[in-house]
Amino acid sequence: MTKKNTNDYNDSQAAELTFQVLEKEKRAAELLIANKELDFQNKEKEKRAAELIIANAELSYQSEEKSKRAAELVIANKELVFQNQEKEKRANELSIAYDKIKETEGFLKEYIAGLEKMMFMTHHKVRQPVANILGLAHTLEFYLTAPATLKELVSHMQTSAADLDTFTRELTAFIEELERKAKEKESE
Repeated sequence: MTKKNTNDYNDSQAAELTFQVLEKEKRAAELLIANKELDFQNKEKEKRAAELIIANAELSYQSEEKSKRAAELVIANKELVFQNQEKEKRANELSIAYDKIKETEGFLKEYIAGLEKMMFMTHHKVRQPVANILGLAHTLEFYLTAPATLKELVSHMQTSAADLDTFTRELTAFIEELERKAKEKESE
């Protein structure tokens, strides 16, 4: 190989080496830029990872709070169900008590009507025989000397006393019937 060829060859190799060095420097610069970009992306990923950790912690906290509220709602719902059942029991008890009051009210009206009837009977049926007996007793004072008239007056007194006795028995039976009804009502 001649010197010129050798120089050309060396120049060619030197140019090739220079080109390769320049290419390597470009690649090195690109790698530096890529490394900087990767560092930036890694830092961004770390930030996102930190944000995700915080978000996961918040979600975990919220989930726990929701679980607590759900448990509280279950307890509150059970309490409401219990209170509703108690209200239904009280409503049934009140309904039964109301029915008993209405029934008792009917009985009391009947009882009062019976007492009013008894007062009417006493006023009219007892008063008449008593008035007759009183009138006859007063008249007897004038006819003590006339035996025939006296016998007639005694007969009227006996009739009035018998009427009074009859009514007294009727009144007693009526009162006993009212008492029987009252006792039956109490035992229900």
